[in-house]
Parts: sequence; C-alpha cells; structure tokens
Amino acid sequence: MTSFTNLFRAPYAVPNGLQMTDDGLWIVDQITDRLMLVEPSGELDYYGVPMMIRDIPSDSSNTSGMAWGEDSLWLAANGCADKWRPQRSKDASKSMGEVLRVDPKSGETISRHPIPNGGGTHGIEYDNIDPGHLWLTTLKNQTLSKVRISDWSVQHVIPLPYKRAHGVVRVEDGVWVVHTGDRVIVKLDVEDGTELKRITVPASEPEPHGLSADPDNRFLYCDASSGWVVAIEE
Repeated sequence: MTSFTNLFRAPYAVPNGLQMTDDGLWIVDQITDRLMLVEPSGELDYYGVPMMIRDIPSDSSNTSGMAWGEDSLWLAANGCADKWRPQRSKDASKSMGEVLRVDPKSGETISRHPIPNGGGTHGIEYDNIDPGHLWLTTLKNQTLSKVRISDWSVQHVIPLPYKRAHGVVRVEDGVWVVHTGDRVIVKLDVEDGTELKRITVPASEPEPHGLSADPDNRFLYCDASSGWVVAIEE
C-alpha cells in the first residue's frame, strides 16, 4: 500500500524543484530562483523547516525543475518570471525555456542551453544510467526528450501521456514523470513511452510538482502551492 508522509515545509514559499545528493537535499524556489541545500533528516526549526547547509542565488527564472550531475546543478528555467518579480537581464524569454548548468558553491552559471524546439519545461533529470545525458520535459510537443550534454543534441524523444508534466526521475528500468494536473506519477518505458506503472496522489495529499529519489528508496516530492515536501513509500 502506498503511503504519503509530510516531512517538512520548504524554506522558500514556492518550491518547484528538489534534488537529493550526497551532501543533502537541494530545493529551488520558483519565484526568487534561489536554491537551498538542507539537512533532510535532521532537527526542524520552530516553523517546521529543515536546517540550512548552504543557500545560493541563480540566474534562472520561473524555475520548474532541478537535477544533479557531473558535479553541477541543472535548473529548468521555464521562461521569464515577470508575473511574480521584476524582470532580470539574464531571465529566459517569455515562453522560451532554458537549461542552466550552475556551480553548487556559488550559484554562478557555467552554461545555458535552449529547450529543444522551444517552449517551456517543468522537469529535468540527469541520466545516471547513461551518463552525459539529461531528460527534459519538452512541453511544447508534450514529450520527454533525452539530450546529450556535450553537443546539446536530442538523442531520443518519447510521448508524455498527460499534460502538465513536472518532476522526472530516471531508474534502471524506466523513467518516472510527475503529471501535476492529473495527480499521477507514471513510470514510462524509455524506448516508446509505454506506461509501466503509476502512483496516484490522492486529493487529500499535497500536489506533486518536483520529484527526486532518496537513499531509502522513497520518492520525495515538493508542492509549489502549499510548500510541503512529501515522502512516498510503497
């Protein structure tokens, strides 16, 4: 039986991406585009927020997804952010997402890349099964694209079964994708997108947005609406 546990509130108001690493749990805010590395299993503060390890700014905008790979953070900039804050010179263009490779110590942008075929993105994952590649939700075409980092070329594309795809987690036998509006997390075949398994998130639980896996073989997700970080156990 699948269980859902509210672990803690994110340190920022609108968390829309999270990523577990050996150093702790990274959480990114969609409005300020700041990132915080937190202690995921330690003592919580008075407000039920985990203790900070490190906080960094970024050049991202409307950040809607985060990954870790090759000693870097990868941020899914889902276009501009002028609905919620003053526009910045390095923001992505309206309805034209980008991927930023970010230094995890300083927040400095190492490189930035366009979303293949344009449009927005809500999810990103480094492929630890086939290193040197990222999986991106390419929302203009309602697809999931595998991109080779070295030359930013699209290597493979699979269809997404539902709209509003968010967090992505690659596993050995497939790739999990959050579909926020339908409140499902589906495991897809990486060759043709066939649905292999699903987790349904009940309406009584926080809404799923960003997704990561932790060392205890649980899924962690964040809800940009309520600020909760939730663990899923099966």
